[in-house]
Amino acid sequence: MNDTSNLTARLHELVADVASLHSQLILLVAPPGGGKTALLRAYAARYGVPVLTVGATLGATLAALPRQERPLQAGTLLRELMPPPAGGARPCLLDNPELLFDATLRLNPLALLRQLARGRVVVAAWPGELRQTPQGARLIYARRGHPEYREESTEGLYTLVIP
Repeated sequence: MNDTSNLTARLHELVADVASLHSQLILLVAPPGGGKTALLRAYAARYGVPVLTVGATLGATLAALPRQERPLQAGTLLRELMPPPAGGARPCLLDNPELLFDATLRLNPLALLRQLARGRVVVAAWPGELRQTPQGARLIYARRGHPEYREESTEGLYTLVIP
């Protein structure tokens, strides 16, 4: 098996593992260009699940709204753009979520993803890294000092780090 096949199989195992939990979020963690899109596409092709490209799809929808409405509508619009739950362990695959980190939207991307994964399996790309700290494992997005910088706890999360 090649790396993508191994990762696809591991992701499928994680999807089955979280399917009966309350919070059914799995994050694919790698820096930009690290293989998250390739893994999501391989999974989608193998299991017949669509991939929602968050940035392009949500961005186009938000662009039609007045600026002041965008922060208020972003979470609701993303939920509406997601494919309907198919039941069982059939996940919703979310790629290119960088728009969720845009400071003008005033979102907490991880909180939004957790909310979207209540009662349905959501596999989302996390464009950053998983870092071990004295406080435990932390998800990092952007560099400290950047307006979109995020550091989040992994408590209660399933993560698949792409090497």
